[in-house]
Amino acid sequence: MTESTQALIVDDSRLARKELRHLLQEHPHITVAGEAESGQQAIDWLAQNHADVLFLDIQMPGMDGFELLQQLDHIPQVIFVTAYDQYAIQAFEHNALDYLQKPIEPQALQRAIARIQPQPAATSSTTNHGDRLLTQGDQVFVKDGEQCWFVDVADIRLFAVDGNYTTVHFAEHQPMIPKTLNHLASRLDPGLFFRANRNELINLKHIQSVEPWVQGIRIHLSGGEKIEVSRRQTQKFKEMMSL
Repeated sequence: MTESTQALIVDDSRLARKELRHLLQEHPHITVAGEAESGQQAIDWLAQNHADVLFLDIQMPGMDGFELLQQLDHIPQVIFVTAYDQYAIQAFEHNALDYLQKPIEPQALQRAIARIQPQPAATSSTTNHGDRLLTQGDQVFVKDGEQCWFVDVADIRLFAVDGNYTTVHFAEHQPMIPKTLNHLASRLDPGLFFRANRNELINLKHIQSVEPWVQGIRIHLSGGEKIEVSRRQTQKFKEMMSL
């Protein structure tokens, strides 16, 4: 990893932040770009700055680490740092980069850092990092009840309106989130996601086949979903996908 990786340490304990910063000195390609002692302070910092990775405590006063992630539109890569029970590790073992138990062991930190992936540079079209479009290289945090996931945007096949919620289709999961389709469409790369109709937003990379339909076309996605595209949107789809 040749380029510097920008890190934000989020922990209510000043001593814990100091200890982690000290340990990270052994990894010169990791730059501690900032520190936050609360979830709100982290949100404010991320609204104005870029981080490739969060070293995130779970139990903090006012807003815990999970609640912090729910407030973010763009989620950096996350390494949890915790001294608490294993429930969080079990819930996120396939989603976060890693979990570091306090006190942090240098070898464990080294393994976690090795999992950090290079991130594409933020586009110059926006000045506020939180407002930039989410592309296939990004990761988002999804929470539905007690279940939580970190999901690569590229892995999301479909957003579909379900009453006052939107269902997110990825892998075998279909959690519901309290976001409107209009809001999601404004946050996602239009070169990757296409508004098929009033109720469905599809990932173009997950299209397996297209067939004629009485009102336009019907698109088959990799997860087996069949999406009916209106005549008006069919024309836009053809213009977008044609040579």
